Amino acid sequence: MSKELDELRREYAENEAKLQQYQHRAKRLEQRRQYYEKGERQKRAHRLITRGAAVESVAPEVRPMSEQGFYSLAERIFSMPEVRAAVRDAAQREGE
Repeated sequence: MSKELDELRREYAENEAKLQQYQHRAKRLEQRRQYYEKGERQKRAHRLITRGAAVESVAPEVRPMSEQGFYSLAERIFSMPEVRAAVRDAAQREGE
């Protein structure tokens, strides 16, 4: 009977160790996922800032505009057929 109990205790200890290993692995994977998501957000923020700066550089008149006014202007510009065609062409050239 004592041998059975010792065996069960040993199995329990082994399983506890495995559980801790799996929990640690899951925590590392979660941290890695968060790191990559944060990196993607940072890349997006950098891209948006850079492109916004490029717009202000090319058209400094937009600097004092409100956000609503700027979006309205952007919608008007990007709804023009010649602008849509130019954007589509530029995107296709970038993709090649």
